[in-house]
Amino acid sequence: MASFANFKSGHVVCVPYPAQGHISPMLKLAKLVHHNGFYITFVNTEFNHKRLLRSNGPHSLDGLPDFRFETIPDGLPSTDHDVDATQHVPSLCASTSKNCLVPFRNLINKINAEGNGVVPPVTCIVSDVIMSFTLDAAEELGIPEVLFWTAKCLWFHMLFALSSPCSKRIHSS
Repeated sequence: MASFANFKSGHVVCVPYPAQGHISPMLKLAKLVHHNGFYITFVNTEFNHKRLLRSNGPHSLDGLPDFRFETIPDGLPSTDHDVDATQHVPSLCASTSKNCLVPFRNLINKINAEGNGVVPPVTCIVSDVIMSFTLDAAEELGIPEVLFWTAKCLWFHMLFALSSPCSKRIHSS
């Protein structure tokens, strides 16, 4: 078993928004960061963690000791009867914003308290831009954070280009 002395680059916690179009790019980024010597903790919601295990088998998330998966609740009612259902996006946005800060902070504190010589303390958080509660936790715990935009560049360009004319129209009304 490796000790955290082998991870000179640090420990990155990755937090995607709980939708496949956000999880996949974050997982790709996490793999790249891991390949460069970082210890990775990838944080899924309990709902998505169950879906991954169900679709890929109970050992699908087993792997490297320095790349692990953890979960936090999304705050929505359990839907164990239909794990393949898509969650209601507006409800999910509201719920993660309102309910995930405390479980996420507790998870970071748990990771940092392990102190077992295997898991290094968290040195950075990389979060999906939609998971803004992580900013509060990072600030409270004194951990640097980077927000990751998982959408296509064109989407960002459209939002940026449209925001100026829309705001001018709103203010002139």
